[in-house]
Amino acid sequence: MSTPALQFSDDQAEAWDQIAQTLQNAGVDLTDGTCLPAPDAENTVLAITGKAGSGKTMLLAGLTKALTDAGVDIVSGDYESRRRADRRSLAVLAPTNKAASVLRARGVPATTIHRILYTPVYDPEYEKIAEWLAGNLPRPTVEGLTDTALDRAQAFYEQVKSIPGALAAAGLRGSDFITGWKRRDDPLDIGFVDESSMLDARQLDDLKELFSTLILFGDPAQLAPVGQSGEMVFDRLPAPARLHLSRIHRQAQDNPILDLAHALADPDLGFDSFERRVEAAAAQDSRVHLAERVDSDLMARSPVLVWRNATRLRLINAFRRVHDAPETELRPGEPLMCDGLELPLKHRKKRIDLEARGLIKGAQVVYLGPGRKPGFSRLHIFGAEEPQISVASIIKIETELDEEPFIPFAATMGAAFVHGAAVTIHKAQGSQWPEVQVFAPDLFAAARAGRVEAGIPLWKRLAYVAITRAEHRLHWVIRNRLARPVTPLSTDDLAGTAAPLALAADV
Repeated sequence: MSTPALQFSDDQAEAWDQIAQTLQNAGVDLTDGTCLPAPDAENTVLAITGKAGSGKTMLLAGLTKALTDAGVDIVSGDYESRRRADRRSLAVLAPTNKAASVLRARGVPATTIHRILYTPVYDPEYEKIAEWLAGNLPRPTVEGLTDTALDRAQAFYEQVKSIPGALAAAGLRGSDFITGWKRRDDPLDIGFVDESSMLDARQLDDLKELFSTLILFGDPAQLAPVGQSGEMVFDRLPAPARLHLSRIHRQAQDNPILDLAHALADPDLGFDSFERRVEAAAAQDSRVHLAERVDSDLMARSPVLVWRNATRLRLINAFRRVHDAPETELRPGEPLMCDGLELPLKHRKKRIDLEARGLIKGAQVVYLGPGRKPGFSRLHIFGAEEPQISVASIIKIETELDEEPFIPFAATMGAAFVHGAAVTIHKAQGSQWPEVQVFAPDLFAAARAGRVEAGIPLWKRLAYVAITRAEHRLHWVIRNRLARPVTPLSTDDLAGTAAPLALAADV
């Protein structure tokens, strides 16, 4: 077939051709830009693998654009128009809010797996606006909305294909036009899944039931989900269904952070030799910093990445002490991580509402202050389209491994949180931050332990994942020390975001 307009490497072009052939067999021709109704055929799963900098995201973005140019509808998770039965669709998914937001920042309309499983129920009156924006109905007349408001909605939607964003531009709140959420019943068509190394076997089975054509994009050098013995879900696919991108592209070759990550592939490289590489890189490029101690200011928005849980707790408690955080309460600006939703089955709708808004296990948030009701917290969710909410909270501030945690908020049910100033490298997978601190003493301990995972020393897997979480600057912390903060904890950096959403039923 013809070469795509993007300047792909040979392995990317080969992957493009095989994916294009798979899509053509499914009725979508990228060469002619045409779509046919989905044929009755067995489900197809392909995997595109490659290390950081190999161009997986570039390929995913190019395929997404080619599919939309061919007339395939994007399923975003925020609204689905009344598609005809013969229309084809694509959903671009990521396991976490942070991973989805990374894709959206690169122009790819991604959403989370949780978000695509649940669909919003729109008020019929405002659904007319959504259908008009989607091109399915003529311009409506809606009581309470002026022509100017509708013009603002249309102008927003022409720039950003978000129905909730367009309705917000018209002056509406989510509680005005979304009446609830429901579990998706109907299957979908084509699915792209980024960061698929984070998927476990059960999640893959769920996605295979939902999508007739599923394409996974993943990094085989990352850490496998707990309980899978170092194996990724794409490792189980037959060889013809696995395509590996091996070339590292020019934009990656000039990146000292990725240079360090790829150096870990050398089987003869030991921890001491690797640390000398880090030191040499830091001497030549400011994007790598050999740090004598942990930066407590940076911890407020970018957690220190550690291996051992005991290290995580020590750093969290040290962070709270140097920021003069009271033992009996949280201070606005403290980072938290969602540890799950503690809701009984009878509150399934509330769970769906929270998950659809981005509050899923592993979501990173900042504490803004207490809510209006006892046990409620106002929070900012990183990566969420509507980032600020008020929610019943069960917040646990752990002190020591064998001691009961301090619980400043203890609603009888709601969202559970732990402190987020430090997280394990396993939990950081799928996320990225502009600057990342890696706690090297923990990786040294992993190297001394001599553990191996899927034939690779564990410390190398941990170092690879931790290093590639940094977008612009890597801080390699070599001492078990914490610097005093320069600025106090604050929420000023979150100003200008959407107003807090009080979740109706006050979850």
